[in-house]
Amino acid sequence: MPCVLVVDDQKDVRAMVSIVLRVNRYDVVEAESGAGGLKAFDENVFDAAIVDIFLTDTSGIEVMAAIRERVPGFPIVAVSGMTALDFIGEAPGLDGVVCLQKPFRPNDLLQALRKAQGDAGGELSAAV
Repeated sequence: MPCVLVVDDQKDVRAMVSIVLRVNRYDVVEAESGAGGLKAFDENVFDAAIVDIFLTDTSGIEVMAAIRERVPGFPIVAVSGMTALDFIGEAPGLDGVVCLQKPFRPNDLLQALRKAQGDAGGELSAAV
C-alpha cells in the first residue's frame, strides 16, 4: 500500500485525513509538528505528503522545502484554511505542489493526492 505522511498540528484534521486515506487503502503516518514530520520523513519511505501551511512550531512552507531538498519533485499536497495557496508554485523548489483549501471534502483530498503523484511522474496505487 502507498504510504502518506500527514503533517498537521490540528488533531481533528489529522484524524479526518487519516481516516479518509486508510479507508481508501493508504498507510498513514501522522505528525503533529513540522519537526515531527521531518523526523518521520527521514525514518520512513513515503509515496506522498500532506502538509498544513500553518504549523505551531514552523512554517509548512519550510517543511515542504526541506522534503523537496531531500527528494526533489516529491509529491506534496499543501493545505490551509487561512489563505489562498496560489503563491506556493512560485516558492523555490515547490513547483508542482498541489494546493487544497480547508475545509475540503474527502474526494477533493483524494483527487489532490492523485494529482500530486501524477505531477511527480508516478501514480498512487490505492483504489479511490
